[in-house]
Amino acid sequence: LILTSASLSAQAPQSPGKEHEELKAMEGIWDAAIKMPDGSEVKAESEMKMTCEGMWLASDFRGEFGSVKFHGKGLDGYDSAKKQYVSIWVDSMSGSPMVMRGKKEGKVTTMTGEGPGPAGDTKYKTVSTQDSSDKMSFQMFMTADGKDVEVMSITYTRRKK
Repeated sequence: LILTSASLSAQAPQSPGKEHEELKAMEGIWDAAIKMPDGSEVKAESEMKMTCEGMWLASDFRGEFGSVKFHGKGLDGYDSAKKQYVSIWVDSMSGSPMVMRGKKEGKVTTMTGEGPGPAGDTKYKTVSTQDSSDKMSFQMFMTADGKDVEVMSITYTRRKK
């Protein structure tokens, strides 16, 4: 507790900024159409809402791959000290988190990081595009031997109230 208090007093607390407001605009329930490299498609949903006094966008993702239920949780934020977006992902199919960092240029956010893969920790890259206020796309790639291999793509459509 003493070390935590000393650490907190040594750095200025961050507060929500314009990047957090952009994340807040993603709040809602989204229908997700997941396309796998073999051409198969899976339907899912993701509920997104801000948490931690507006610092993080929390997502609750649910779907089924074949007969296997899938549940994932994400936290997306912006580290104003490092001027980077940050993403943490955990799910029901792995025991390790995926941690990503990246930048946003226009409507496209590109992130890189590591997470669980078929042969242990794997390097990943994601590309998220905000197509409109009610539609976004997401691509995930595994990076192997300097090449990006697409793992999946997801099209999100905001569910109407």
